[in-house]
Amino acid sequence: MQSLESIENWPVPTAAAAVVRADGTVAGAHGPTGHRFPLASVTKPLAAYAALVAYEEGAVELDEPAGPDGSTVRHLLAHTSGLAFDEHRVTAPPGTRRLYSNAGFEVLGDHIAKATDIPFAEYLRQGVLEPLGMASTSLDGSPAKDGVSTVDDLVRFAAEVQAPRLLDPRTVLEAMSVVHPGLSGVLPGYGHQKPNDWGLGFEIRDGKHPHWTGAASSPRAFGHFGQSGTFLWIDPDAGAACVALTDRAFGPWAVEAWPPFTDAVLAELRRQSAA
Repeated sequence: MQSLESIENWPVPTAAAAVVRADGTVAGAHGPTGHRFPLASVTKPLAAYAALVAYEEGAVELDEPAGPDGSTVRHLLAHTSGLAFDEHRVTAPPGTRRLYSNAGFEVLGDHIAKATDIPFAEYLRQGVLEPLGMASTSLDGSPAKDGVSTVDDLVRFAAEVQAPRLLDPRTVLEAMSVVHPGLSGVLPGYGHQKPNDWGLGFEIRDGKHPHWTGAASSPRAFGHFGQSGTFLWIDPDAGAACVALTDRAFGPWAVEAWPPFTDAVLAELRRQSAA
């Protein structure tokens, strides 16, 4: 895909990107797709998928208590537990505000580890990474932000989310649907959003502005970006997903570069579909 080549113009030392269609075929790739990059918060969708595997295996229930008083597994996945961003400190009653929380995902990982009697990083490996053939991916610390992976591996994950084999498709549909609709909150790097919609571990685009996806991205698009200069979006209306990994921290360069990149990818996908 010619649109992927524009990553060569990004002000980053190293970048790689790929697009995978809903049928699992790779539409295009560019850059060192086997290079391992720190994911930062793109770790969260992987951790969330492992949590949903634990749910389907019966190890946990989405509405069982987890985290602060009144909070559940569902609250932790949807950033509505009330926990602060990076502190294990309650700042709001559960379900009342969208408080993006690394601490919440760490509590979630601990909860699943206790329920399964398996360290969370190992549970992620056994439940998600190994079955999908993601041999270059590892979790080396916090389930909120310490994943390391490659574009090639995340293409496998994005193909799975679009056509689930590890999970019931109905569970994935729930993960990409808004949990606690109408809650406002801050989208890191992009300011206050009203509403700030999230599913179960995935951010949902809806009508957010500004946003890291493109102007042409559908409201149903969902995914995550990371402070290490990484993103993964899945757009059901386009029937495709895109992964881009870099080794430069998120900042104004990404705010400027990512939306037109996404719009170019979507335009090229539309042209391919029409051909």
